[in-house]
Amino acid sequence: MIHSMTAFAADEHLTPWGLLACELRSVNHRFLDIVIRLPEELRALESQLRERVAARVSRGKLDLTVRLSPQEIHTGKLVVNELLLSHLSTLALRLSTQFPALRVTFAELLQIPGVLKGEQIDMTTLQGHAVALLDKVLDNFIATREREGLKMQAMIAQRASAIERIVGEVRTLIPTIREGQHNKLSARMNHLSYPVDHGRIEQELVLWLQKLDVDEELDRLSSHISELHRILQQREPVGRRLDFLMQEFNREANTLGSKSVDSRTSNATIELKVLIDQIREQVQNIE
Repeated sequence: MIHSMTAFAADEHLTPWGLLACELRSVNHRFLDIVIRLPEELRALESQLRERVAARVSRGKLDLTVRLSPQEIHTGKLVVNELLLSHLSTLALRLSTQFPALRVTFAELLQIPGVLKGEQIDMTTLQGHAVALLDKVLDNFIATREREGLKMQAMIAQRASAIERIVGEVRTLIPTIREGQHNKLSARMNHLSYPVDHGRIEQELVLWLQKLDVDEELDRLSSHISELHRILQQREPVGRRLDFLMQEFNREANTLGSKSVDSRTSNATIELKVLIDQIREQVQNIE
């Protein structure tokens, strides 16, 4: 099964310290290139997240972003900095004796920065949430790649069948074209105004027709079609192999066109090149 290199997946998870959000997107690339953006709290996870992505994706330019958004209303426990509160209370009492008009309430003391703090982040638990969220996003990401790959596989198989049909049509035409070219050249020789060595001419005709023979190119195209169908059924990444195979397809089509002496084979060659180019465009996006 082939996979597309273009995909996107995202998900969220609510933790006691805020909302974790994870996004993973990719486009086609010759190799595997992973760019990771993390909040400061999860910076230590970069290597682990990179390894988890690389274990399941072999090719493409990937952009992984993880965000941690603190909740507007914190539902966790509040922690009192008792030492700071004690110092502030002592200071408030001393100041109140020096300045009787100054009165500081307990509620006002609690509002001083640093007296009340939110519950400290449990980094181990938060990192566990982040890894689990990435795994979930990766599952959806791979599923998207597979779905797109199935569409591409169907399109490529359809084009391959069209190529196979054209190769069969050209193979059927070749004997008729060869005979027609032989008769045409023989007729021209017979109308020459000076004597010719017909035995020598016949030998030259045979040699010329042999140079125009395309049986070998047609056989190789048929072989490439079989190989293409076989590759499309494999489970491992096949993008590079398909890219190389399409170069071979193109080479045989060019040779077929250069040997063409008939409008029918010339038109068939044009159709072949169009189909091959359509497949190559899809192959550029296959993992």
